[in-house]
Amino acid sequence: MLQKADILTCYQHPALCRFLGFTEEELRKKRSVDSSPKEDAEKDWALFQQLRAGAIDHYQVEKRYFRKDGSLVWGRLNVSLLQNHSSPLVLAMVEDITEKKSMEESRFRQAAIVESSEDAIICKNLNGVISSWNPAAQQLFGYTESEAVGRPVTILIPPELQYEESNILERIGSGKRIQHYETIRVTKVGKRIDVSLSISPIKDSSGRVVGASKIARDITQRKRAEGALLSSEQRYRLLFERNVAGVAIASLDARLLDCNDGWAHILGYESRGELLGRHASEFYFNPAERKRLVDELFEKQVLFSRDLQLKRKDGTPVWVLFNAAVHSDHDRPIVQATMIDISEWKSAEEALSGMTRKLIEAQEQERARIGRELHDDIGQRLGMLSFQLEKLQDNPFETRSRVQQLRKEIIEISNDVQALSHQLHSSKLEYLGVVGGMKSWCRDFAERQKIEIDYRHNVRSTLSTEVGLCIFRVLQEALHNAVKHSGVTRTEVQVYEDAGEIHLVVADSGRGFDVEAAKHGKGLGLTSMRERVRLLNGTIGIESKPMAGTTIRVRVPLELEKSSVVRAVG
Repeated sequence: MLQKADILTCYQHPALCRFLGFTEEELRKKRSVDSSPKEDAEKDWALFQQLRAGAIDHYQVEKRYFRKDGSLVWGRLNVSLLQNHSSPLVLAMVEDITEKKSMEESRFRQAAIVESSEDAIICKNLNGVISSWNPAAQQLFGYTESEAVGRPVTILIPPELQYEESNILERIGSGKRIQHYETIRVTKVGKRIDVSLSISPIKDSSGRVVGASKIARDITQRKRAEGALLSSEQRYRLLFERNVAGVAIASLDARLLDCNDGWAHILGYESRGELLGRHASEFYFNPAERKRLVDELFEKQVLFSRDLQLKRKDGTPVWVLFNAAVHSDHDRPIVQATMIDISEWKSAEEALSGMTRKLIEAQEQERARIGRELHDDIGQRLGMLSFQLEKLQDNPFETRSRVQQLRKEIIEISNDVQALSHQLHSSKLEYLGVVGGMKSWCRDFAERQKIEIDYRHNVRSTLSTEVGLCIFRVLQEALHNAVKHSGVTRTEVQVYEDAGEIHLVVADSGRGFDVEAAKHGKGLGLTSMRERVRLLNGTIGIESKPMAGTTIRVRVPLELEKSSVVRAVG
């Protein structure tokens, strides 16, 4: 009796062993029904039952097999019944068709994509004759597949645009692609429609171009919306054109649909015709600023208003106050924008900032000079005086107590002078680095003021002198204010690095104060902190209320632009 389950116990050809990854001995021990997934084995077994019953003398089936490593491969199984022996025998041959199956599956997937696509997909040869036509093409142009295949693609092109096909075939023949080419095509009934074409060359196995694949998308509604928009704007054309500010309209893909002469002049162009259709990304100096505008305005569709540095036609920069918003009053949303040239205002602001920088620089130079003088001159002389007074202890006993008192006072003066020196110019910043120097200063300050400072830090980068000095001066001012006004004996200080910025947080739970009132007061402490941080393109926030404590938060970029750096001396 033929037993399909025992078929693998027979002679095994080496090619079958290689195909399945087993040795001949391993393969002899396996059952045929265990060599394939259940559904494949059941299909094979049903045919084998017919073979055993004599209904058929051979059969062929494509099925999957388990390899030794657990992966699946495809094989074409041919099974024949040999009856020229005393007992019937079964001859089974397996052909590896894994690659063929993969290619079939790929073709099926591609065919499914073409069939289900909402865009018209058309293939043609290098003579421009249509060779394939998907359902979306029939929907768009009105021709059935049988009506279109075999005919020249020029049946879709208006008479005045027939020249386009030769240009397209020339580019495709040289292996080039055509992306988002907007033109006009005609349907079977003669209706003209706006389309966007993307065309790619089709190559054979040797890499030779043998045809082209064309994707056609109907953009008629979009074109109508843009036309309606421009038409509706005609009533505002006079105001639009004569506005001294730059005024423009753009599509959501950031292409300029229209602008006035003011917009063109601000950007250094003689006429607005030079700008129409161009992408907004062409006019930005800063890639990060360009990405932020695209994200906020064209993707998130939020109101955009800020100073921007744009690029003129000749490559020179121009500062503008830029305002833009997305409007959805029409079938297709558009962007309306205005801009005003503020280059002169920016120049004045930079001049003011330059004066402020020079003021702070002069202040730092003076602090450094006084610090060195106090430390190197007065400190050394007082130290020598202390040494000389110490020697007086060998003099008559009646002066001993006096000398000891003088020595104590001199030591206290020397400590105070050294502390003052550190306030004006902390050498610890140079020798210990910014983080270590701030920690040491906090420890000394806490000892002198009889308070507790909880200092924590997490900084991986080496801070520049400009950033370090800014953070250090803000820390000094904040802690002096806390000691003077908060009424508490404990303050928390955090210095850490995050997302390319150095952060400083100084917090206490003391009396607090009215921040708005303090801004208009006579003190320069808060103003000095704000100005230092602003000049490094940083931000400072002060949170405080009467009897609710105070928290100062500072953020300064680790990488500074040259125009914003304050050169610190000493």
